[in-house]
Amino acid sequence: MLLLVDNGSVFTENIVKFLISNKTEHTLITFDKANLDDLSKFDSVILSGRRHNDQAMNALNSKIVTHCISEKKPLLGICYGAEILALTVGGTIRKMSSIQKGPSTVQVTQNNPLCDGMIQVYQSHSYEISRLGKSLVQLGSSSSCKNEIIQYQNEKIFGTQFHPEMTKDGLSLIEKFVNL
Repeated sequence: MLLLVDNGSVFTENIVKFLISNKTEHTLITFDKANLDDLSKFDSVILSGRRHNDQAMNALNSKIVTHCISEKKPLLGICYGAEILALTVGGTIRKMSSIQKGPSTVQVTQNNPLCDGMIQVYQSHSYEISRLGKSLVQLGSSSSCKNEIIQYQNEKIFGTQFHPEMTKDGLSLIEKFVNL
């Protein structure tokens, strides 16, 4: 069973609709209702994007990332979810000079189980992962963002700076993640 943590993104409903149409057994929970003791019930986790910065949200999502790493549990961090993944393992983020919003093309730069070639994505963020740290690998980049897709070591732990729930190529990426 997959756990979808809703961090307040306006796009979370798109993830839910996709999981239902894909017949993926899942539980949706808002970050403020998430119980760390229940994480062992789930086989994988998706962390949604967010609208507002919240210290409690950051702390909880960081603990979820740490749990997934220690238990070798698949994780997909979307936008904010990718940023909190990077921050949790020693990377950094920075405010961008302009808000990224709309369609974009990501070039996949490394072999991975989620996507390849050029993929069409949807951007909606004003922060970006600026430094990966030692344990993350860049899998994809775009003209506006160097670290569009990241992976934690060789684990099934990924982050996308973009919103895969908004495009056909992105939904394919989510489907491949769910089927890992």
